Amino acid sequence: MNSLKEHINPFEMSTGSSKLGQFKVLIPVILGLLLVTLMIAKTGIMAAIFCLGLVFVAVLLYRLFTIPRLGIILLVIQGFTVIGISRYVPAPLGLSIDGVLILLYLALFFKAFSEKVKWDKAKSHLTLLVGMWMGYIFLQIVNPEARSIEAWFYAMRGLGLYQFLVIPLAFILFNKPKDLQLFFIIWGVMSILGTLKGLMQYTIGVDPYEQAWLNAGSYKTHILFGKLRVFSFYSDAGQFGAAQGHAGVVFCILAIFRKAASKKVRAFYLVVGVMGLFGMLISGTRGAISVPGMGGIMYLILSKNIKMLTLGAVFGIGVYVFFAHTTLMHSNPEIRRMRTAFDPNDASLQVRLANQRKLKSYLASRPIGGGVGATGNWGQRFTPHTFLANTATDSWYVMIWADTGVVGLWYYLFMVFFILITGAYNVMFRIKNEDQKVMMTAITCGFAGIMMASYGNGVFGQMPTGIVMYLSMVFMFSSKSWSEETEEKELKEPLKSIQ
Repeated sequence: MNSLKEHINPFEMSTGSSKLGQFKVLIPVILGLLLVTLMIAKTGIMAAIFCLGLVFVAVLLYRLFTIPRLGIILLVIQGFTVIGISRYVPAPLGLSIDGVLILLYLALFFKAFSEKVKWDKAKSHLTLLVGMWMGYIFLQIVNPEARSIEAWFYAMRGLGLYQFLVIPLAFILFNKPKDLQLFFIIWGVMSILGTLKGLMQYTIGVDPYEQAWLNAGSYKTHILFGKLRVFSFYSDAGQFGAAQGHAGVVFCILAIFRKAASKKVRAFYLVVGVMGLFGMLISGTRGAISVPGMGGIMYLILSKNIKMLTLGAVFGIGVYVFFAHTTLMHSNPEIRRMRTAFDPNDASLQVRLANQRKLKSYLASRPIGGGVGATGNWGQRFTPHTFLANTATDSWYVMIWADTGVVGLWYYLFMVFFILITGAYNVMFRIKNEDQKVMMTAITCGFAGIMMASYGNGVFGQMPTGIVMYLSMVFMFSSKSWSEETEEKELKEPLKSIQ
């Protein structure tokens, strides 16, 4: 050993700096630096930014094709950031999500030439359900009531395409317990950043770019009685409030009940949960309160504990009485706005009900709806003079009803309730591992909360809630196999000790 050390000269070892001295490496580096210098001299700093952008894209493409799993992580981050960035960069950044999805499928296609891709992992009732839904959305192209192919193209992405493309990818690349824990970390960090950005808007005010967005027309829904409805870097205050309520439910459950996690991890969960609920409060979104409300009810059901059910029922009644039958803390503008959600005579609620009555009459003779993209922003953009474009839906389910008719609505409701019931059944009867059960309980409760909130706002198909929900569905269906794998491993352990 000593003789070996004596023959090794550390100064003669090959290092990164010595390799750089080789002409094969040094010449391209020098030429590259000269090229960048010339571009900056001729065209300014934008050339340097452009070059850095090309390098970033090249590295990203390389990593996506070598480690496709990273693409799922990128999609989650994109879901949280593309809309906020688009306020500063006038570009159709939403299409970058489509680009990453296409690249991921290409990566798997080329990967199949060198190693076997386990496509069979995507075989699931969930894949079949979302595939049938996407098929129905595709057939909406020939809906005789449809007025615009362009509206269909833009609207169908959030309504069905992203879900249809993400779910098989997640089954193949991102469906293990370790993936779920990584998902919680990314989701938690982005939610904390979302609340911090919202807090800046709440205390300091909006920046010039956000002000320009408000001036372009968003002030009508985001400044009420002189008070800003906080939207952070999300698409709007409704999405921000519901998404933060979603994080609040999921991470509070994890913080309180996930005993297997370390103290640091549980502290992280607690911070995310509390900040999520705070973000929901400052958003001024009344419907967002249904996320923790329904999530809490779902938790009581999944716990199968009579004492917990009783305590939860008492707490729920107390919350209802506080908002609906008292004026306590009424001077607080956030509490005051949340309180209107419990008022059956609220003017906003009456307008929504009136619009639904008009839609019911209009859709009575249109069982497959008025065409995907006929309502909302896409309707206003591509078919601004039609009845559906000028009738507010104010709800994810009402929008589906108007666009795809009663046929589409009934199928969609069947699909999401099937997913929810599958997740609940797995938690209550199939998952034996306590840590996995807590994580899936949190996911299932959050899913139920967003389902409820989607009646008041179109949150389900918007980012970031959309990508969070699609991955949640995959975890809800994958959790049964996790439990089986854990049980099989536990059964093998005693046999190994005997051998």
